[in-house]
Amino acid sequence: MSGFEFESLEKTLEKYIPENELTEVKRILFGNPTKNLELHSSAEIVASERDFELQGHAFQSAPEQLRASRRVRVGLIQNRTVLPTDAPILDQISAAHSRIAELVEVAAMCDVNIVCFQETWTMPFAFCTREKEPWSEFAESAEDGPTTRFCQELAKKYNMVIVSPILEREALHNTLWNTAVVISNSGQVLGKTRKNHIPRIGDFNESTYYMEGNTGHKVFQTQFGKIAVNICYGRHHPLNWLMYSMNGAEIIFNPSATVGALSEPMWSIEARNAAIANHCYTCAINRVGTEHFKNEFTSGDGKKAHHDFGHFYGSSYVSAPDGSRSPGLSRTRDGLLVVELDLNMNRQISDKWSFKVRPIRSLDHSCDPLTSPNLCILLL
Repeated sequence: MSGFEFESLEKTLEKYIPENELTEVKRILFGNPTKNLELHSSAEIVASERDFELQGHAFQSAPEQLRASRRVRVGLIQNRTVLPTDAPILDQISAAHSRIAELVEVAAMCDVNIVCFQETWTMPFAFCTREKEPWSEFAESAEDGPTTRFCQELAKKYNMVIVSPILEREALHNTLWNTAVVISNSGQVLGKTRKNHIPRIGDFNESTYYMEGNTGHKVFQTQFGKIAVNICYGRHHPLNWLMYSMNGAEIIFNPSATVGALSEPMWSIEARNAAIANHCYTCAINRVGTEHFKNEFTSGDGKKAHHDFGHFYGSSYVSAPDGSRSPGLSRTRDGLLVVELDLNMNRQISDKWSFKVRPIRSLDHSCDPLTSPNLCILLL
């Protein structure tokens, strides 16, 4: 492990900040403290046996007289690729399925209602290696591909909504997309949403593989609340978060794959800012580990050819609309973060701060400033 791959910011603070100052430091950095969530001891034992970190936290909201609490448990899963990047493709996919099944089983033991995996979780993040093969062979149907069928079985087995980001192959036009499939707790495919902002920066020039998505800002009604998926690079665009929120999202997931040299100083800020500005919960998920590729590649930026993109730093976390956030998962280990939310907090904070703007829609009621040609005016 290099010197830059320390375990986590939280553990470093706890190691070096005097105990009598630590609580105040954490309050300033992370907002109102979350409560430790009691998880089943059997879940903790299994997580230890399977070598992944397990954390449980709960946000605390104010009780109301006319509404019962709307408590939901979300699970965020981050993991390294299981097999080397040059292993047979089917073996890599099968190994990823097996690993995720282990973590989802523990999520079920922790009473998780909605679980989200990291961006393109069935494969190494091979985009930008300047090779189309064999990486395009990982692509599969969002509606009935083997990964979707695998997730449908897990969803039915554990009564759990699953957000499964994959590399999608659309059969009609033989087009590749970076897609998140949303599966209900009954196993039904509720729909899909596609990555709508594509990075063209340094190593991460992904437009060779797929272009901006065409699904707009979809929100999915689940038994446990209204959710949306803002895939990876979309987190850098404030209007992206806004439109998911304006379309009714109560929880916005941000499955990602990003390395420390590129984005880490922004990571802990952007999803948290979005939660504050849009009066909703945000869930940031990042993969972990360093993925090595047999063939060298360059970024087209004059730097020496290399075999990896750098260290994917994990650090998955959840933010609440009151500006608080959960501790993050490890920068170096696989992990499951379980967080209990009260969706009532969204309206409570909206009533208090009223940050969010309201749209005046065009006559055909299809206003979306990022996807629609119709004029859309936003007023405070």
